[in-house]
Amino acid sequence: MSETPEQASRPGPEKGPGERILLHGSDPQQRRRRAVGAIVVVGVLAAAVGGIVGLFADRTGGLIAAAVVGLPLLLLTLYSVRRQVWLDGNDLVVRTWGTRRLPIAEATRVDVVITQMRGARTVALLFGGKRTSVKVDLAVYQGSGLAATGREMGIVPLRRLANALMNNTEVNGMVFAELLVAQLRSEAKGDGLEDRPLYRLATAAPGDRLAQRYSMQAISRFVASLD
Repeated sequence: MSETPEQASRPGPEKGPGERILLHGSDPQQRRRRAVGAIVVVGVLAAAVGGIVGLFADRTGGLIAAAVVGLPLLLLTLYSVRRQVWLDGNDLVVRTWGTRRLPIAEATRVDVVITQMRGARTVALLFGGKRTSVKVDLAVYQGSGLAATGREMGIVPLRRLANALMNNTEVNGMVFAELLVAQLRSEAKGDGLEDRPLYRLATAAPGDRLAQRYSMQAISRFVASLD
């Protein structure tokens, strides 16, 4: 049986090691489809550029141009397709070409980061450790007012993430946990998008910046201002 929003908004028992909660990514079949589609698009673009350059230079010049355009795009696309973030107990695990692990309780810095790209605003938590950092996307919003749409993290991973944050005393993780719990409570009450804390935080960020970082103190003030 799945959890209701009311149940998810309350702190739950700690989960043992080995339980994986997917925070970012998709299943293997979806990743394969995305990879195939991306390879086709990059291949067409590289071939087009190579063909245009080949009209003015020789065949070798066209092949070089295609490689210069196609290889970086292919690597970037495959990196994005392969990237997965999950919660393993209370540890964040990131997989791209390799695997990195960051225990949330040992994070030396946590910030809320709002980024803007192509009209969409992403709200994320940025965890920093001694040797690595991990960004976890919480929500993506597009548009404003009644036309606004959003894609938010599910109630189960959001609650598990809040529980894990409560164990971090070095950066006062309780403040960030309270933000996530406030989001869960808002969903439990049936609030519209414009009344949810993550959306309010996203729209409060300056519109002329590609990225805005909020520290623990700023988030503490924001959480205290919530009804």
